[in-house]
Amino acid sequence: MVLELLFQSTFKKQTTNWSQHIKESMECQFLEIHAPSGLDLSKNTEYASQAALWGIEGLPDLGEIYPLGGSADRLGLVDPDTGECLPAAMLPYCGRTLLEGLIRDLQAREFLYFKIYGKQCITPVAIMTSSAKNNHEHITSLCERLSWFGRGQSSFQLFEQPLVPAISAEDGQWLVTKPFAPVCKPGGHGVIWKLAYDKGIFEWFYDHDRKGATVRQVSNVVAATDLTLLALAGIGLRHRKKLGFASCKRNSGATEGINVLIEKKNLDGQWAYGLSCIEYTEFDKFEITGGPCSTNGLQAEFPANTNILYVDLPSLELVASSNNEKSLPGMVLNTKKPIVYMDHYGNCHSVYGGRLECTMQNIADNFTNTYLSRCYKGVEDKLDTFIVYNERRRVTSSAKRKRRHSDNTLHQTPDGALLDILRNAYDLLSHCDIELPQIEGNDKYVESGPPFLIYLHPALGPLWEVTRQKFNGGSISKGSELQIEVAEFSWRNVQLDGSLIIIAENVMGSTRIDPNGEPILQYGNRCGRCRLQNVKVVNKGINWSFGDNIYWKHDVQRFEALKVILHGNAEFEADNVTIQGNQIFEIPDGYKMKITSGDSGLQVQLNPLEQKIMDSGSWHWNYKIHGSHIQLELVET
Repeated sequence: MVLELLFQSTFKKQTTNWSQHIKESMECQFLEIHAPSGLDLSKNTEYASQAALWGIEGLPDLGEIYPLGGSADRLGLVDPDTGECLPAAMLPYCGRTLLEGLIRDLQAREFLYFKIYGKQCITPVAIMTSSAKNNHEHITSLCERLSWFGRGQSSFQLFEQPLVPAISAEDGQWLVTKPFAPVCKPGGHGVIWKLAYDKGIFEWFYDHDRKGATVRQVSNVVAATDLTLLALAGIGLRHRKKLGFASCKRNSGATEGINVLIEKKNLDGQWAYGLSCIEYTEFDKFEITGGPCSTNGLQAEFPANTNILYVDLPSLELVASSNNEKSLPGMVLNTKKPIVYMDHYGNCHSVYGGRLECTMQNIADNFTNTYLSRCYKGVEDKLDTFIVYNERRRVTSSAKRKRRHSDNTLHQTPDGALLDILRNAYDLLSHCDIELPQIEGNDKYVESGPPFLIYLHPALGPLWEVTRQKFNGGSISKGSELQIEVAEFSWRNVQLDGSLIIIAENVMGSTRIDPNGEPILQYGNRCGRCRLQNVKVVNKGINWSFGDNIYWKHDVQRFEALKVILHGNAEFEADNVTIQGNQIFEIPDGYKMKITSGDSGLQVQLNPLEQKIMDSGSWHWNYKIHGSHIQLELVET
């Protein structure tokens, strides 16, 4: 298998009839690929809202799957203290590791479910790790250090991906560090389904009464933006689909695959249709090129494969349990990346090579639908597979590779992903009658950094229509910084010129010790709260000229800032006031601080909360479903 794929990769220009080869390998008389049609969430907004509500309603039926076993060599992540190479999940991004970001996004959806239905929901999470760069140990240690994110260890299952040996692209020889010790790398995320079956992950999900699952990769920091993930899962559950893709427009020249509609005539004369993926390493085989004379059109005609999936668990288990190649889908040999290793003499080598990989999204190839005659328009609506679209920066933006100082290309770098987060923040808040500076092109970021920094906890939504009801009016000046880490929050006519940082210990609730002695986050219980109305914040903020600012880490030097720190169920209110200069307001658990204007400046009142509202707070947002939308009402207790 390896030698055959290597031969195809190395000598593809000498092969005269790839289409014939592919038809033979796929056991069909006829094969074509088409750009798939599907729901555009950015255009069909009413249906998108309804689909997202289906996703929220179906949260108790869903699990979450994270393939975290990749080596992430292009990221070049190193522990600054030990010099140890680290996996992508440990990248410190926007103030926390990428893995913590995944769990925050998940908890935000669970908090939304609680606010609507008043019920606690903890989603079981299956994580595929590997031994590359001590991936499994690092992820386990992080989960333990953070007390399993207040979810309990029983809500996680970690299973380890095997490593496979690598070969040289030049001569097909094994790469070895010493005799009988091959260089090994993770063998692609496609092994996840077979491995999940072997390790009992499907049964574990069933024990938690789960029917389907959403899948996302750790490096994609925007996958849960607005309603993309919820709508994908909602459609999958509602219409009993077997697999769904979240997709978007593809960046020309990007090292990413494409989603396709496969049409083929089987040897028995029946026509088969299904949505699938073609990896970028396989484009030449399908004669998909970037040039204008491509047989199947430009790559840009096909949408990007983002590895954001909805999967039906019983359907997947049926394929994963098969003892044949179907359980290891999308076998490829990618020899386009350099492999760095050290031999037993201590010499460092960097050579182009590869290892046999399989791709998790190509499990879709097993879910085609067959018909007696050829179908034409509209076949996608009848298939067991489906696809949804959204604007690219609401679907995918990845921190996959380290940006070099001289590199003006931000694609797939932490810097580029941050810019997409900020552009999303602009789109979100500019619809709330809040004035913000425009975000210019990537070249401007390279020259002088971003025009502002805005970090909003996803539990403020995560649906934008929810978040937008918590913000209204005001402005955020160029060079300002806004960080809000509290879900029960209200912004009414706030003018920010500088840095405003609001941190709550209990963003979405407080933890209680369960019978097993583990801390479990109780949504809605003893939340921190913050209300700002007719407030002007003025301070010197970030030192934008400081050369060591790392914006995507949220590691910056400040001259001044207004910081509000909410311990436990503390509350903060500011009304009709201007707050200037460097200020820190730290409110203890069980207290409410209110700031207004006084004769000699700020008037600060700190009073204990009444005992009867210790758990519920003095006010809260009430969430109600009206049609296909969620409406909020601020309720005083």
